[in-house]
Amino acid sequence: MQSLSKSAHYNQGKFRNTIEKDSRSSGGTLLRIIKRSIFEKSTDNVPSKSLPMQAVSRAQLDALSNDELHLIKLGHSSILLKVYGKYVLIDPMFSERASPFQFAGPKRFHPTPISIGELPDIDKVLISHNHYDHLDKSTIKQLISKTQEFLVPLGNDVELKKWGVDQSKIKIFNWWQEYKTADTLFAFTPAQHFSGRSLSDRNHTLWGSWVIKTKKDSLYFSGDSGYFSGFKEIGDKYGPFDLTLIETGAYNKRDWPDVHMIPEDSVKAHLDLRGKKMLPIHNSTFDLAFHPWYEPLQRVSVEAKKRQVDLITPIVGVVFTSSEKAKTKPWWKDWLPK
Repeated sequence: MQSLSKSAHYNQGKFRNTIEKDSRSSGGTLLRIIKRSIFEKSTDNVPSKSLPMQAVSRAQLDALSNDELHLIKLGHSSILLKVYGKYVLIDPMFSERASPFQFAGPKRFHPTPISIGELPDIDKVLISHNHYDHLDKSTIKQLISKTQEFLVPLGNDVELKKWGVDQSKIKIFNWWQEYKTADTLFAFTPAQHFSGRSLSDRNHTLWGSWVIKTKKDSLYFSGDSGYFSGFKEIGDKYGPFDLTLIETGAYNKRDWPDVHMIPEDSVKAHLDLRGKKMLPIHNSTFDLAFHPWYEPLQRVSVEAKKRQVDLITPIVGVVFTSSEKAKTKPWWKDWLPK
């Protein structure tokens, strides 16, 4: 295990952002959010009918070519990649609720397009941070037997080992640390966020984003982040990217403006990263904020058009490659409240 104390951004038992302005970390803010959730009336936070989804079968995955990078959005920030024949899962979240309890908490708007049981063997699982909508205990436990390696930020190996993942399967990453295989580079890069699964473990583990590069493809996955100068640093070091998967949803400008992005900042991050195409993630699956469920996609579409950004907005389950022409059909408009 890597020593936490050797990390430049670990101090007095906690990890720190590059720029310390995290308003979300205060107890007062958390209590205010809880009160808002109980007493404040929300509008259209949950779709009135089931959202569109395209089921994916094992046979369909097996039939995909091994000479391209294929991508499937599974919902929220969960992504399945077929990277030249090998399967990679990013922030897999297959549970019904993004919560420590399956009887309470934010419930899925739609099922996943494929079950864990039907998934092929997974070469790597990549985790960005330990919040319940990104690191799901039930999902990880079900993936243990079919996964070769788990790539996680500093400190998260402790949780995985408690859940039954053998230490030999876990690789631990600090910011800017790289892992090269025969045909792919995985790099763990910074994000402006925080971690914690209870009131007592705030920032005890690291958070971040992922870069995946092959000879033909370059992909960036933001995890969760506020807008910060790190996007330009990552773009300068690893860009340009054929595709960026950028957090666009579950923002709350009033209570956590520095650790999540509004849609306009998501587009700005994509441009800083020197991205060619952008796929908005972290939306249309769970009610995690106070905005209507469709607002992130509406706002990011307007901003992308304004900034001349190629936006990809596939429905959950659609298979595509990073080289395909941008898919900009606004599917959510057919599901807006009448």
